[in-house]
Amino acid sequence: MHAKLYTRLKLAGLKEHPLREHLNSEFHARLPIPLASPMIVSHLAFKHEGLSVQAERDNLTRLCQSSVCKSIESSDTHMMLDTGSFLLHWELHTEFSSYTFSRPLVFGEPINLDATALEATLPEWLAAIPGQLIVATHVELHSTDEISSESVIKGFTSSGRRMAAVQIIAGAACVFTDFIFDNGFSHFLVLDSSMTQQQAGRAVQRLLEIETYRMMALLGLPVANEVGGWLGGAENKLAELTGYIGQAQSSDDERMVLDALSKLAAEVEHSVAHTTFRFGASHAYHNLVMQRIKDLSEVRIQGFPTLTEFMQRRLLPAMDTCMAMARRQDDLSDRVVRNSQLLRTRVDIEIERQNHELLTQMNSRTQLQLRLQETVEGLSVFAITYYGSQLVQYLAKGGKSLISDLSPDIACAVSIPIIAFFALLGIRRIRHSIQETQAGKSGH
Repeated sequence: MHAKLYTRLKLAGLKEHPLREHLNSEFHARLPIPLASPMIVSHLAFKHEGLSVQAERDNLTRLCQSSVCKSIESSDTHMMLDTGSFLLHWELHTEFSSYTFSRPLVFGEPINLDATALEATLPEWLAAIPGQLIVATHVELHSTDEISSESVIKGFTSSGRRMAAVQIIAGAACVFTDFIFDNGFSHFLVLDSSMTQQQAGRAVQRLLEIETYRMMALLGLPVANEVGGWLGGAENKLAELTGYIGQAQSSDDERMVLDALSKLAAEVEHSVAHTTFRFGASHAYHNLVMQRIKDLSEVRIQGFPTLTEFMQRRLLPAMDTCMAMARRQDDLSDRVVRNSQLLRTRVDIEIERQNHELLTQMNSRTQLQLRLQETVEGLSVFAITYYGSQLVQYLAKGGKSLISDLSPDIACAVSIPIIAFFALLGIRRIRHSIQETQAGKSGH
């Protein structure tokens, strides 16, 4: 039916999204591997920041070149290989890649902290895995027919180690761990009383994810400690600058404080940009840890803390520290912005006051220039009238030979008011024309 429907979709000419098949494959990826006790699972996670996926796939290819491999599943982000002596499940995540090795144990084989699923793996190949090792853990899966929970509890009690012990999946299994490294590995012991192979696979997968996400979440703690030391100094510096704002007596003082606030703001934003991803990732990983523990449906074993309690005592304080540092950074950033805005307001007000004084002075100068201009215009009228009347007098003297009754002095006297009138009229027209031109430019 599905094949017919898919054919009909193609025949209908519908355009298929290029990621449709890929997304559906990812939806079905990373399914838990069915496990049957006794079994040992060794899990390694490598932080691969700056490394390429191709380098990891090339290393996986080299593994198959050194032994016979059967590919069970393969995609861009995960691969499952059966080498005959062990099963390898590789997964690519945002910040890390995980390698999960599993092999069966001999029924009745006692618990051995040195036992791993890595014996058949070449040390040279393990050493060539790209990235830095961040997680290494073993999960031993045994049946209660081999080992009783009472004997395990008795052994842990006599050892004096602080253990977490719970029943999971409605009592179908028991889990024991202390999250302490032995020979570089943390350990989980799972005693199966009535789990199916699918349930066992899911339980082991969740335990591996709890350990992986726990370590990834803790990556934020060193960053938080580093930021905490810097934040104390930055907060004290901001308090000093806030005091200087009230003490500033001149615009130069205000500009100096504003420059210092701008530098502090740049430092704070650099710190926020450097740590936001890490703190956010730690918060997300912590949520995943608690969700995986919840999925186990744990039930307390009398006398032992549960996994939830163990995380609340050991992991939660570290996560609270990360979140506290993130909040302090955000609060410091907001305070710097508020102080900068306050100081900028004072600077703007001072600039407006100075501009007002400047405009007042310019207005006074304009009035003075106007009076000077009117004075110059009056003098210009007198000068033009004088020179014009002299020209008329010279013309009259030259024309006396033609007109005997023409008096140069009378002609000069008569021309004076006429020349003065037209000179004054011409100067005013020129002034009005200039004013109209300037008004037109201001309008544009």
